Amino acid sequence: MGKIDQAKMLMKVKKMQKELQKQVITVSAGDDAVIVEITGEQKIKKIHIDPKQVDLDDITVTERYVEEAVKKAISESQRIAAEKMQPMMGMLGNLGL
Repeated sequence: MGKIDQAKMLMKVKKMQKELQKQVITVSAGDDAVIVEITGEQKIKKIHIDPKQVDLDDITVTERYVEEAVKKAISESQRIAAEKMQPMMGMLGNLGL
């Protein structure tokens, strides 16, 4: 792969990174008791806990909801990033990566 092709590939990768930065994934747990927003780069933007949906006397349930929502958000962001990267994987192999 020539230097021009490598430069084009690098530009595509950077563009994809910007797209992932802008993409926001929203997941919930506990019938929307906990809602997590995360970017395609796996950076948490917001965690919302609905006080009407949680029992403060049993905080462990809320903790499980938060953990579940964060895990789902990370998994979803990984899936989306992998889908976006799939077309470029063959080209990256040609770069020796």
